[in-house]
Amino acid sequence: MEHDSASLPLRGLERDRTSLEREEKKLEMEIKKAAKQGNKQAATVLAKQLVALRKQKTRSYAASSQVQSVGIQAKTMQSTVKMAGAMERTSKTMGAVNKQMNPQKMAKTMQDFSRENAKMEMTDEMISDTLDDIFDESGDEEEQDAIVTQVLDEIGIEMSGKLAEAPAAGRGKIGAAASNVPTDDEIERQLAQLRT
Repeated sequence: MEHDSASLPLRGLERDRTSLEREEKKLEMEIKKAAKQGNKQAATVLAKQLVALRKQKTRSYAASSQVQSVGIQAKTMQSTVKMAGAMERTSKTMGAVNKQMNPQKMAKTMQDFSRENAKMEMTDEMISDTLDDIFDESGDEEEQDAIVTQVLDEIGIEMSGKLAEAPAAGRGKIGAAASNVPTDDEIERQLAQLRT
């Protein structure tokens, strides 16, 4: 177990002070006893001893205070040395990092990254738009025509026949009757002919 350099002398001083306090109480009792017996000479000698003992006790407190002060100073100095060492190591590390870092080069790298990232986003957007256009133009219309043809084949109407004569949506005025639109009777007649 590691002891503080100031703690050992302080313990010794505290033991001495405790011993002096016991001696002081003993002397006080003896002075009272001599005074009760009327022995003034013995009481005077004991009083001198008590004064000397109290002076010794005061010196003990002063010495204890000085030892504590030295201990605090030693701890402060030790802390300062540790702090200085840490600051030295940190400044060396910072110096090494600063040597490797070139602010102008780093700023240029960040600008290059930003510019190339913007280009990549624009390219990605253009490719997505182009692909959307390609698939919308070719695939959707062909697929729609194929579905319409299949449905018409299933119900027995030829694409090239009557469907070509059918009016296209949006050609006439709203609410106007189209002249080429077959009536229900005509459709029934055509379906009957297809069954035979």
